[in-house]
Amino acid sequence: MIFIGLDPGLRITGWGVIRVEGNRLSHIADGAVSVPASLDLAERLATLHRALAELLREFGPDEAAVEETFVNRNPASTLKLGQARGVVMSVPALAGVPVFEYAANRIKQSLVGSGHAGKNQVEVMVKTLLPGAVVEKADAADALAVAICHAHHRQSARRFAAAGGAR
Repeated sequence: MIFIGLDPGLRITGWGVIRVEGNRLSHIADGAVSVPASLDLAERLATLHRALAELLREFGPDEAAVEETFVNRNPASTLKLGQARGVVMSVPALAGVPVFEYAANRIKQSLVGSGHAGKNQVEVMVKTLLPGAVVEKADAADALAVAICHAHHRQSARRFAAAGGAR
């Protein structure tokens, strides 16, 4: 299966694509969609939409995983991030790709073993779990972490279902 992880942002949205074969994860691609701050909000959201739609066409993921938004101290910034996140979630949904959400602490716990791990610890684990991946942008590393977290949780859910679920 192919998973795309997305780290939403209005200025920069990180993305990372991985292949999952059994317990094996492999890196396919990663990057970041940069949206010029000089554009008005509607055009920024449209630019983000077009870029993500192109990524979905290019990589054809089976599932998408998105980092949940945390509430910021600045309500205006939180609202704008929420609008970008809405675009990030709707693009795969409109393409028929199931979308899953993960809290930042859950992602860190999944990769590092601590929900309060630092960004550098997460980046090190991403590179460890995806040998050969050259991740140049922090936003892309975060997106790959989201995809890896999703792979781990999907495998656990499948094993649980195969065992007959909770009794």
